[in-house]
This record gives sequence, structure tokens and C-alpha cells, in this order.
Amino acid sequence: MKQSPKIDDLVLFVQVAQAGGLAGAVRESGISAATLSRKMQVLEQDLGRHLFLRGPRGYGLTSDGRMLLDDLADLMPLKSRLSQILYRDQAPEVRITAGSWTAAFLARRISAQPTWTPAFVEATARLDIARRGADIGIRNQRPDQPWLAARRTRQIEYRVYAKSAAVQGYVALSHDVIQPPSARWLRDHHGDDIRATAGSARLLADLALAGAGRVILPCFAAADLLDLQPVSDPLQDLAHEEWLVSHHDARHDPPVRGALEQIAMILTKTKT
Repeated sequence: MKQSPKIDDLVLFVQVAQAGGLAGAVRESGISAATLSRKMQVLEQDLGRHLFLRGPRGYGLTSDGRMLLDDLADLMPLKSRLSQILYRDQAPEVRITAGSWTAAFLARRISAQPTWTPAFVEATARLDIARRGADIGIRNQRPDQPWLAARRTRQIEYRVYAKSAAVQGYVALSHDVIQPPSARWLRDHHGDDIRATAGSARLLADLALAGAGRVILPCFAAADLLDLQPVSDPLQDLAHEEWLVSHHDARHDPPVRGALEQIAMILTKTKT
């Protein structure tokens, strides 16, 4: 017999679905993987539907799961607004999606503000600015959706970096993580010369700092890694524009507007 699910369990479902598995949802919710797994099973029983395709690479969604996720598109923004109501004495969060290097770059430079609190979320999460799943996005190309406002911030360039010019071989992202253009370019051009792999861009930089191989980095990120030096000219195939994106309506909200102004100042004044 179907039962009405708890709102908190639906929130957890969205977090698991967006993360593609339990590990990301554990970081987001602070709830153990075992508890999340049990709650997702109970939710399926309550709804009388099979929501997940469980496998070694995570939790994929069934057709029913995708439909439920679409139906709950407004749930996370509502949860955020309710939290803001409950904690009006605290500065509201402004949710920012960006790639790992851009997020780290901003996190080291954003200053504390009394009117808003930065909340960084992985750009790989299924967050839709149009549905207010995020407030601000930093993207590699100008969006073509009419409801999104965009501002060009800078031109991003990439180079090959290493601890010294004598270092040979490359370090690359593991096959089981999302492959950005730089990772695909490396495997296309130097796939036979990969000496080590890692599951995150930050770990690749650490391998390069240890002298394990060369690494492809955006130039702005390498500027914070003083022990690495460029060992190539800019890689023209990887150069792209960077765009600061927000919903047309949300950008007039004072906290979002304040965040946009500070982020734009940080990014536009930075050399690529």
C-alpha cells in the first residue's frame, strides 16, 4: 500500500539523484551512507515505485526516478527559502556553481560579507539556475536561454605545467570521473604517455608538484601553485571564454547582486 513520503526523505532523494550516488549525498546531507540507502529503500516502498538503478558506479535513475526528480524541481529552492525564514538573523546563502579550479580560486579570494554567505556546489551536480537550484553559475560559454543574464569575465587559457622542464610523462584524470575538455585533449594527444591518474583535479596538481608527471591546468589556477612552471605555450585548442550567469529575476535580489558584483570584480581583474 502506498504511503505519503516524508518531505525530508524527498529532499534526500533529490540529493542522492543529483549526486549520482550515496557518497556525494553523504557530503551534502551529513547523513551516513547506510542510513541514506535505507531511507531510499523505504521511499521506494512508500511510493510503490523503483526509483534507482543501483550499480558499482552509483545510483542511476529509472524512468520513474527521473519523473520524480523533475516533479521535485522546486523542492530544493523551497527548502532553501524555508531555511532563510527560520534563520533570518543569518546572512542568506548565495549558491554558486563552478568548476573545481574556479571554485577554489574564488574561495581563496572572496571576503566575508554581512549581507550574503557563499555556498559553493559542484558544477557537476544537476542544478538548474532557471529553476533556482543555484543562484550563480560560472560557465565556459555564453548561455542561450533568454531567462539567463550573462556577463563575460575573462578569457581562460591552459598550459602544460611541471615541477621542472626535465619531468616527462603526464598525470591524467581517472576514466571513472567526468572528463572535461582538458582531460579529453590530453588523452587524445598524449594518451600513451600517462604515468599516473587521480580522481580529482587537485590530486593531479599534487602529483605534478611531487614530480610524478606533467599536468594541464588553467593558467589562473597554476598562478596559485608556485612550485609548478609552464613547460608549453598556451594550448589554443582549450582556450575559451568564461561567463558569469544568473537568472534575470534573481540578479536583482540584493544578496545575489552583491555576490555577482564581488565575483565579477575578482574574475575580471585576474590575469588568465
